[in-house]
Amino acid sequence: MDFPLAGGSTTVLFLCWEGPMTRGDEAHEHILDQALGLASLEGLAGLSIGRVASAVGLSKSGFYAHFGSKERLQIAILRHASDRFVEQVVAPALKAPRGEPRVIALLRFWEAWAHADFLPGGCPFLVASVELDDQPGPLRELVVQAQADWLDTLAEATRIAIAEGHFHAQVDADQVAYELFSLAYGYHFQARLFPSVDIKTRLHTAIQAVLDRARSTS
Repeated sequence: MDFPLAGGSTTVLFLCWEGPMTRGDEAHEHILDQALGLASLEGLAGLSIGRVASAVGLSKSGFYAHFGSKERLQIAILRHASDRFVEQVVAPALKAPRGEPRVIALLRFWEAWAHADFLPGGCPFLVASVELDDQPGPLRELVVQAQADWLDTLAEATRIAIAEGHFHAQVDADQVAYELFSLAYGYHFQARLFPSVDIKTRLHTAIQAVLDRARSTS
């Protein structure tokens, strides 16, 4: 995104995000990478153990030795997705100066996340949110927590931008987070449905309007 950056210091924004999962051996990690890519295409419910086992060259019995059940695989996929999101979006954005530059960095890396090579079907949280929104249980709870944490991250970055004087004092940080969250997910949906339309430009124009309203006029 080509949004103008404001100045600021480099202290770290602390995030209310689940800590990274304990990583297993390389084989286990490879299975999760492959399973995450398939889940982005087929959803969690449509993902069969046989499909993942075939993709990674394992027998079903060998696959069960890693996860034991389909639900445990689904939970592991969501946790792995959270780990990858932190690695690909949150961690690099924290290198930006605090305040508006960090808000913009979070948005830039989030946009790139939807087009990562390892996610051929796009954002797995978007797919899981649609799939699980009315399906109570541990999978839905993981998705809700991940999305709530991300909203909190956007809101906290906005509050810091207010404290730095980049956004004016009357800005509602939670409202800004809601608008940015909604715009980005609208982009994820429409970019896949209408690939011939310049949805990215529409996204950038809409985000620019949110940031323009938030900026301090002093």
